[in-house]
Parts: sequence; structure tokens; C-alpha cells
Amino acid sequence: METFTFFIGIDISKATLDWAVDLANKLLFHYQSSNDKKGIESFINYLTQRCPEASMGNSLYCMEHTGIYNNHILSLLEVNKANVWVEHPIHIKESLGMIRGKNDKIDAQRIALYAYKNRDEARLWTPKREVIQQLDRLTATRSRLVKIRKMLQSPLTDSDGFISKKDHTAEKKSCHRTLDALTKDIKQIQADIAATIANDPYLKELYGYVQSVKGIGPAIATELLIITNEFKAITDPKKLACHAGVVPFVYSSGQYRGKAKTSNKANKPLKALLHNGAMSAIQHSQELKAYYVRKTAEGKNEMLVINNVCNKLIQRVFACVQRKEKYKDFYSPLVA
Repeated sequence: METFTFFIGIDISKATLDWAVDLANKLLFHYQSSNDKKGIESFINYLTQRCPEASMGNSLYCMEHTGIYNNHILSLLEVNKANVWVEHPIHIKESLGMIRGKNDKIDAQRIALYAYKNRDEARLWTPKREVIQQLDRLTATRSRLVKIRKMLQSPLTDSDGFISKKDHTAEKKSCHRTLDALTKDIKQIQADIAATIANDPYLKELYGYVQSVKGIGPAIATELLIITNEFKAITDPKKLACHAGVVPFVYSSGQYRGKAKTSNKANKPLKALLHNGAMSAIQHSQELKAYYVRKTAEGKNEMLVINNVCNKLIQRVFACVQRKEKYKDFYSPLVA
């Protein structure tokens, strides 16, 4: 377990960084800089002047995950071998209890306080390999293009039969070039994703293990590799199932006994992908199909059963990765 003396909370925005330096739960100072290399270096120089005893080794830099706006600071802190903790914003927000007021300066102080109070549970950030970062960018671009194509295509599909054929044809004609271009771009990105995986031997091997599970297609396999950071950041299938929102939790208090239900605090895009994968697995896996039929016949809620299938898929994926072998289906239905 690392021992830290200084706890530095960083509130990140596109243009600026707000820094709060904490020593034993006491705020030393606040500093604001631009979100670029020059601004980050200016803070490090100021910290050295203000607190000569502070070093990269005895300081913990804590920040929220804000996507690409983290890139500059993470790159520079990595070069300086700093101790970095990148936390989910919800974890920080809900750990602070009832709060009043909000601005960048206060947020930086709250992040520093969170780092100090939870220092024994700090999970130090490690950078993803460049190939994983590239996959992340490609899949994000693909998702945006698919969303735009759906926004254009859905009204055309819905209006069919409700407006005159002439008007419907005119609508389709006005969008067909854009739709064709979007479709071509999506296909190209899919090819780039496949090539990126194929050109990295280790990633290709992992991808083969993951996709060998029935129900896990290319989109799900790629997303799992990114989210788990090649199964290094998340090594427990139960944690991934919770992250994906496919595990029910019991809500009860005193004599009240609520139904077990999944949490809304989940990675909803991943959950949607796993849902589609579960539906495919129910069709193509005799074991999961038999499980689905048996449980629904018992009166179990259909969504609960599908979530259970999602959980089974996750368990199988992790088993294949940990054993370094592709999934083998030994299931044989009982013959009456």
C-alpha cells in the first residue's frame, strides 16, 4: 500500500484545470491553470516553490474521468511518474454526502478531500496501450455515425404509408446520398477495427477467446477489450456484471422487502450490447435456450432471465480468458 503526504485534487474542464493541494485534510492552496502542457508545467513549478517537500513520490493526484479532456494531464503526469487516481465522478459525488454550492474551485477541493479520506483504497491509474486507445476512438466514432444514420433513417421508415408515395420518394431522395456515405464510413471503420485487432498478436489472441463464446459478436468483444483494458483493469466477472448493470440488488429496510432489481448506475451502452448478445445466445446455444425456456415456464420475469443470460456470457468470457482457451460447448440435452 502506497503512503502519500500530499493529496492534489484536480477539476478538469476543456479550457482550464483547477488544482487543490491538501495536506492531512488541510487545504494548503488553490491554483488554476490552462488545460495544456504549459499550464500543467506551471502548476508543477508552483507546487515545487510553495511546498519544496512535495514530490511525485509522496503526492497523489486525483481527478474525475472526463474523457479526452484528461489526455494532456495524464500524458504529462505519466512522463513524470506521478501517482494518479482517475475516479468515476459518481463515486466522488456520492461519497461526500449532502453538499451545497458548486464551482470549479470547490470541486477541486472536494476531489482532494475524497483522495485523502479514501487514500487506503486508491487505485493507481495505468495507461492503456496505444492499440486499445485507438480501438476506443474507432468504436466511439462508429457509435456516433450509427446514431446519426438512425436519426436520418427512422423518420423515413416511419413515414412510409402515412404520406403520399411522391412525398416519401422525395424524402428518401434528399437523404440517400448522406445515408450511403454514412454506411460506407461505418463499414470502413469496422474494417479498421478488425485490422487493428488483427495486427496486434496479443489482442488478436484475446479477441479470439472472447468471441468464441456464443452470443459474443465483434462489437461486444471489442467493447469488452476496451472497458476491461485487456482484462487488466477488471479481472473479476462479478465486477464487470455490476458495471454492465445485469446483476440484481435487493432493496429492503426494516419490514419492507423490495424486489431485487438492477441498478440504474450502469454502463448502458454495454448493457444494450450484452442484451443483444443474450438474445442471440438464446437462439444459437442449446444450453442457454433450454435455460431460458425453463425459467420463463416457471414464471420468472423475462428480463430477469435475459439478465441472467448476460451474466452467464460474462462468466464464460472471463473463464476463457483466464484459461487462455476458446469456449467449448459440451452441453447435451437430457433425453427423456
